[in-house]
Amino acid sequence: MEFITGQHMQRRTFVRGVGATLALPLLEAMVPAGRLWGATSTKAETGTRFIAIEEVHGLAGCNSEHGAPNFLFAPEKAGHEFEIIDDSALVSLRPYREHLTIISNTDVRNAEAFTPPEIGGDHFRSSAVFLTQSHPKQTQGSDIFCGTSMDQIYAQRFGQDTPMPSMQFCIENLDQAGGCTYNYSCAYTDSLSWASPTEPLPMIRDPRVAFDLLFGAGGSEEERAARRATRRSILDWISGEISSVRRTLGAEDSRRMDQYLTNVRELERRIEMVESRNSSGEERLLPEAPAGVPDSFSEHMQMLFDIQVLALETDMTRVISFKTGRDAQNRVFPEGPSDRPFHPASHHGNREEAVLEFNRINQFRVGQLPYLIDKLKNTMHGESNLLDQTVVLWGSPMADANLHNHRRAPLFMLGHGNGMLDGNMHIQAPDGTPMANAMLSVMHGLGMDDMDAFGDSTGPLSLNQADPVTTDAGS
Repeated sequence: MEFITGQHMQRRTFVRGVGATLALPLLEAMVPAGRLWGATSTKAETGTRFIAIEEVHGLAGCNSEHGAPNFLFAPEKAGHEFEIIDDSALVSLRPYREHLTIISNTDVRNAEAFTPPEIGGDHFRSSAVFLTQSHPKQTQGSDIFCGTSMDQIYAQRFGQDTPMPSMQFCIENLDQAGGCTYNYSCAYTDSLSWASPTEPLPMIRDPRVAFDLLFGAGGSEEERAARRATRRSILDWISGEISSVRRTLGAEDSRRMDQYLTNVRELERRIEMVESRNSSGEERLLPEAPAGVPDSFSEHMQMLFDIQVLALETDMTRVISFKTGRDAQNRVFPEGPSDRPFHPASHHGNREEAVLEFNRINQFRVGQLPYLIDKLKNTMHGESNLLDQTVVLWGSPMADANLHNHRRAPLFMLGHGNGMLDGNMHIQAPDGTPMANAMLSVMHGLGMDDMDAFGDSTGPLSLNQADPVTTDAGS
């Protein structure tokens, strides 16, 4: 167990046992004597958290014939008086409008084909473009080249004092070497995060792998396997150490500690239930998936959201990317409102009925976000909650998937980011505005205000005004 028993605990305090390591959340006992919560250093203890979530295939609301005119994504009004209609893909976010910043009418031109051989390959380069806003080199060789993603720029600048500078998650199987076409390496399809233009980072799909990464560090795989074989919780292996910590805590810290431990144990229990169910021999909807991966899209999303919140709460990382789909996938969502496969549904043929069918799938997928928002909002970190300290950036590098179009692509943000975002805002960008302009503004708000450009940006885009100003937007 690593903590200072005198005046205060170290901010980064770990409780260690055999094959288990538990990082503690921010507690009052970690604030030096005579110092108030409100005086806590923003960078050291309440630094802005950043979660970037990519949606593939765009949204039905970006269809110019039926989606956009009926406000299925972008509301009719800009500013504070926007309305989210019942048919909007964002309808599940209505209760969170004070934390919601919608940005419409921005383009992802670097996802477009630049040369004739690239035509048709939109699905196989789009994900690489989303957080880099750079155009990938068309190749299936080892000479891949794209750009450094915004999450990694932030992690390299401000994430080095956390145990994990960043974490990368995904929902779908991304190990599909040889399954990508139009002469694009699968590396472009399989990762959002690029540490450099030649280094895509791997993404974690299995909740068990992510759980062990957070709470099993410090032990070998053999120790972790032995621990799981006993069917005992990791908390059982460190119960004595936890009791020692508890004796040093005040009432409020004890309450926070109990809630945190309850959340860890509940997540562990759910992972064990999924593994048991998937190892029973019963037929699976996802036969290729590891035992720790739920067949249910919603259950999988929620488990990975839980892990992400725990990672942020304990300051194990402040930077997360999350890829919620794989381009051109044919997954069906039995718990959703449509029995249409995802990719075929996105090619709706510009038929109004099919556009609305795809929109119902969009509503279901965006509808997973309230679980994350509530978790962040109900998790205190210092004097405020994690939602106030976090920017959740959600978007797609594709707009109307029926046309493989990348103009007027969907983008919105949730949270206040330590004052970066006012919320309750619809920013309608001028025609021709690159999405990279909004991302440049986010990076400025995250502390990288020395950056003059990002991707194909033409200048920063105001994120808190009804009538934003952008610099030299192209036509």
